[in-house]
Amino acid sequence: MSVRNPLTGVPLRAARWSATHPWRAILAWLVLVLVAVGLAIAIPTQEPTDADYRLGESGRADAMVHEAGLQGADTENVLITARGDQAVDEEAAETAAARIRQAAAGLDGVDAVSDPVWSPDRSALLLEIQLARDHDDVAPLVDLTERVQDEQPALEISQAGDITIDESIDERVAEDLSSAEKFSIPVTLVLMLLAFGALIAAGIPVLIAATSVAATIGITAPLSYLVPAEPTVGSMIVLIGMAVGVDYTLFYLKREREERAKGHGTVDAVEIAAATSGHSILVSGGAVIASMAGLYVIGDATFDSLATGAILVVAVAVLGSITVLPALLAKLGRWVDRPRVPLLWRLNRRIGQGGISRRVLAPVTRHPVVALATSTAVVGLLALPALGLKLHSANLETLPDDIAEVQTFKRMTEAFPAEGTTAALVVKAHASDEDSVTEALDQLASEAAATDHFVDTAQEQVEVSDDGTTSVLRLAMPYDESDDRVDTAIEELRSDLAPAALDDLDAEYAVGGGAAESLDFVNQQKERLPIVIGTVLLLTLLLMGIAFRSMPIALVSTVLNLASVAAAFGILTVVFQHGYLEGALDFTSPGFVIDWIPLFVMVVLVGLSMDYHVFVLSRVREHVGRGLPTRLAVERGVSDTAGVVTSAAAVMVSVFAIFATLSMLEMKMMGVGLSAAILLDATVIRLVMLPAILVLLGERAWWPGRRSGQPGQQVVETEPAYALAGR
Repeated sequence: MSVRNPLTGVPLRAARWSATHPWRAILAWLVLVLVAVGLAIAIPTQEPTDADYRLGESGRADAMVHEAGLQGADTENVLITARGDQAVDEEAAETAAARIRQAAAGLDGVDAVSDPVWSPDRSALLLEIQLARDHDDVAPLVDLTERVQDEQPALEISQAGDITIDESIDERVAEDLSSAEKFSIPVTLVLMLLAFGALIAAGIPVLIAATSVAATIGITAPLSYLVPAEPTVGSMIVLIGMAVGVDYTLFYLKREREERAKGHGTVDAVEIAAATSGHSILVSGGAVIASMAGLYVIGDATFDSLATGAILVVAVAVLGSITVLPALLAKLGRWVDRPRVPLLWRLNRRIGQGGISRRVLAPVTRHPVVALATSTAVVGLLALPALGLKLHSANLETLPDDIAEVQTFKRMTEAFPAEGTTAALVVKAHASDEDSVTEALDQLASEAAATDHFVDTAQEQVEVSDDGTTSVLRLAMPYDESDDRVDTAIEELRSDLAPAALDDLDAEYAVGGGAAESLDFVNQQKERLPIVIGTVLLLTLLLMGIAFRSMPIALVSTVLNLASVAAAFGILTVVFQHGYLEGALDFTSPGFVIDWIPLFVMVVLVGLSMDYHVFVLSRVREHVGRGLPTRLAVERGVSDTAGVVTSAAAVMVSVFAIFATLSMLEMKMMGVGLSAAILLDATVIRLVMLPAILVLLGERAWWPGRRSGQPGQQVVETEPAYALAGR
């Protein structure tokens, strides 16, 4: 007897309708994609504002500053130094500074130009140019700096500031993403040719994935007015969309071809693929969505944006895989295997037989205890470095060294510490207490300078709002922003210096600034990371339990996901925090992992690894349902799916590895973390640990969904109807 699983009925009904009405399904998909692209053209994407990123004490400080109108306007800085190791020509430097100061004052959008300031050792001269509010055109100012540089070849005259640094970073990110997109589709197409050996079959997964990405990017535009879209969300949609879109289509198409090879007609083959692979697609898609939904727990604008984009692209890819894909397969029929590439066609047939996997599985199923112990040790060793994982926000040290504006800003902060890492103490009190607040802040500044954590910049440090209610004290630190002592200094300011100076006043105060924001973000992540991990694993546990109606399978899936995540964190720590493979990957280790990367890698890995996990388990379950012993069912199930799993993992690893070649360190971390983890997950964890565990559990693996029968006898069970779909 069979109890129909509702997850099986949905793709089966969708496939049956699409296969019998192919042109309607294809036209509906085309309309969806075109309308979505039109939305992206017609509606500008809404990005998060500064207020969306506020959190903790630093968020309160920033809100107080904006409420008082004390937020600084954008500034550009011109740094004048000697070329090479020579001493700077002070007269020439001051002449150049005067030339820039006079000309800049007459440019549109320039509010004020400061007097030139020499560094303490008189090795550098700095000119600060304040721009008008809402003015972001600095091209005339850049041209002016370049002209004066041409006039003074013995000097190094360079410019860096809020606008120029942002523009250079945006330009580099755009170049990186363009490079990734340019290579991802050809690489994916080549892998699909290897997987299918036929041009049309290879092109269909790429087509479904690419149109899913295009539709998602279009829908994101109007949706961004509900959940603002981060600038990086587009690259994440491409990353996730190409991976899942190709994988889902691959699972479906492989099963349809397999059923046609057994003699089924095209429509019957499509329906069987829908009831089996379609079921797997729904479950794995649900796993990705459940995983990405865990990001909402953090309560951060960046994670909210990434979660929304990922959930949307996965939902669209699932929709395309169970609707337009069956329509295309029904319409193409056996033409899907044309034109064949002779050499690749023969290679594909050999890979599809799972010869390599059988050789690996044989010793695993014969000696499951040894296999499980060995693989667990390997994963444990890879995960061990994660115990020393250090998180920090992206800063100057994580930017590519070949961006000129970044190099200028680094040299500027070395010569002028006040321009580097700072903390802002914001105080709000009655206007009548302005003098008392100022006096307390002046005293605090002196006490802070007497410690090792802050420096006396000999500049006006307290800024007061026009109504006298809000005061801001900016304190400079003699450390790089990623230095551990920065966090210590901020905590000392918050817990000791500020309370001692201000608790006797009737005032509200908070410590903010870029370094404080980074500290608050990392602390919030540490506080909520266990909740996110628990939420994601619990949702995965429930989903797998519902899909397979087996508590052991749900628990095993959850534990294996946790092992994959731990190994991924360990790899990130070794490569990027400790600097291994710096030369090979062309980066300089900042001594930490960028704060949002591990959490993002975790939810993506848990979701994507479920693709082939569900696919393999579904095939094993089919063989168990036909009465095979668990050991034989495991061998056949893993072997039957070996070609598909290899192709699916190859697509993911290749697409993610492209991001590891980009220049932005965030992209490298994301690419290395995901590609290495997926590779490990698809081999050691799913090819060794999972089969070993299933063999050791035996019949208990399917409790309570299967009732034991006599050896060799067809088993009476309650299982998904896809096991009987071929009747």
